[in-house]
Amino acid sequence: MKFEESGDLGVMPGRGRRPVGTETVEKVATIVVERASSFIYSSASGRSVSRRFRGRHCQVIYSQLGLAIHQNDHQARRRFVQWVQNEIAVVPDFHKRILFSDEAHFWLNGYVNKQNCRIWSEANPQVYAETPLHPEKLTVCCALWADGIIGPYFFKKDEGHNVTVNGDRYRAMIPNFFIPELNNHDVQELWFQQVGATCHTARATIDLLKDTFGDRLISRFGPVNWPPKSCDLTPLDCFLWGYVKSLVYANKPQTLDHLEDHIRCVIANIPLQMLEKVIENWTSRLDYIRASRGSPMPEIIFKM
Repeated sequence: MKFEESGDLGVMPGRGRRPVGTETVEKVATIVVERASSFIYSSASGRSVSRRFRGRHCQVIYSQLGLAIHQNDHQARRRFVQWVQNEIAVVPDFHKRILFSDEAHFWLNGYVNKQNCRIWSEANPQVYAETPLHPEKLTVCCALWADGIIGPYFFKKDEGHNVTVNGDRYRAMIPNFFIPELNNHDVQELWFQQVGATCHTARATIDLLKDTFGDRLISRFGPVNWPPKSCDLTPLDCFLWGYVKSLVYANKPQTLDHLEDHIRCVIANIPLQMLEKVIENWTSRLDYIRASRGSPMPEIIFKM
C-alpha cells in the first residue's frame, strides 16, 4: 500500500536494511506492470529504484526515469500515431518509406564501466586514477529505413578535427553528404524524419530539407509534427545506437581513428533482414501507443 501511494518501500540504505521479501517483490511487480507509464515518469531516481529491488529476487531494468511528460505530449503522440496508421491504411508499406535520422556521441572511453573499476594497492590505499576532463568523442549521424542505412557521417572540421553538431554543420551535411547518398533511391517516395534538436528545427534547416522532400518532412515545425519526448518512437534510439555501441566497444578501441573504423564496420555489416524486422516492430509500437492513449512504451522489466 505504501509503495502504491508513494513509490517507497521504506527500505533504509546501508547496513542493517530490511530485506525485501518475495511476496513484496511480486506485489510491486504487479503494480509496476499495471501502472508502467506513471511509474516510469515518476520522481523516483534510477539509483533509488535499483537500490530498492537489489537482491536475488529480481532485476530491474529502467530508462528515462524522471522524464516529465504532460497531457499535451500524450495528445501529440496520439495524433502522430493516428496519422501514420492512416497513411499505412492507404499505402501498406508507408512505414518502409520513412528515413529515421539522428546523431549520437561515441566516447573513446565509452567501454569503461566505472562501477567495475577497482584499484588495489598494498603500499597506499588512497590511489587516484587520472581521467581526462573532456574525454575524446565522435559525433555520428545516420539515417535508417527498411532498405538500409545512410551513413555513418562523422562531423569534422576542414582540418579533420572531430567536432559536435550545430546548425551550420548540420546544414552543411545535408547537401554535401546526405542528398548525394539519396541519388540511388526514389526521393519522391521517401519521407524524412528528424528529432526536435535545435540544429534540426532552425528555419534555415527546415527550408533546406523542404527543398528536397517538400511536405514529406516529419519534424518539429515541419509539415508533419514530430511529437516531443518520443525517443521510443525512433528506431535509432530503440535499436541502432545501442546495438552498434555494444559491438564497437567490445573491441575496446584505443584511438579515435580505430573507433571510427569500428563504427563504420559494424554499421556496414548490419543485415537488411534485421532492419526490416526493426521497422516492423516499430508499427507494433504504434499500436501500443494508440491503445494506451499516447503513453510511452513500458521500459521497466522484471526478471524474477
